[in-house]
Amino acid sequence: MTQLNLLPDVKLKYLKAQRIRRLTIVVAIMVSAAALGILILLLLAEVYQKHTLNNLNNDVAAKTSQLQGEPHINNVLTVQNQLNSINTLHDSEPAATKLFDYLNELTPSTVTISSLSADFNARSMEISGSASGINNINQFVDTLKFTTYSTGKNTANNLAFNNVVLSSFGVSSQGDSSSPASSYTIDLNFDPTIFIVTKNVALSVPSIVTTRSSLENPGPLFVKGASSSNGGSR
Repeated sequence: MTQLNLLPDVKLKYLKAQRIRRLTIVVAIMVSAAALGILILLLLAEVYQKHTLNNLNNDVAAKTSQLQGEPHINNVLTVQNQLNSINTLHDSEPAATKLFDYLNELTPSTVTISSLSADFNARSMEISGSASGINNINQFVDTLKFTTYSTGKNTANNLAFNNVVLSSFGVSSQGDSSSPASSYTIDLNFDPTIFIVTKNVALSVPSIVTTRSSLENPGPLFVKGASSSNGGSR
């Protein structure tokens, strides 16, 4: 069967251009509709956001007015702030109870303590007591001078005490003639790090004398002070 194309080439090109034009118009209309829809959604979201923020501001203003009208609200807020800071304050307090463990590690078995005062603000301490002789007191002083400490992963050895001074000593009237007891007073400063609650402090005590922590049955560390008949200073 023979087919004859009766349309000229110009007519065919015209029809093809018409189809492309209609397709272009449809696509443009669809793109415009999509853009318009997105614009409408953005406008609705903005309106909703403004409405929500306005409601929240009104709620905040109403709650603020209600709280301001409550009696003793300032006292309640002050107490709440203090409660929130309790943990921080607790961590900043010096762990004074560590002092007794330290003294047990540091004090020679031949030395006892009759009086102890510590000022954690001035980082100072005064220790008074007695020993079986002045040599034992000197060993106690040297032990304090050369004791170092480390904390956790920090293995650097830092001096735990400084400015250690034997400010006075004397011979007790209660000592016997062969080995009279000697009294002493030691003044020193300490590194505040060793009393921080959150620090795991390990003392390194020089092996100058035998301390109470190394004895199986140590004697009492704290005893009632004895009167002294002679005095001196170092």
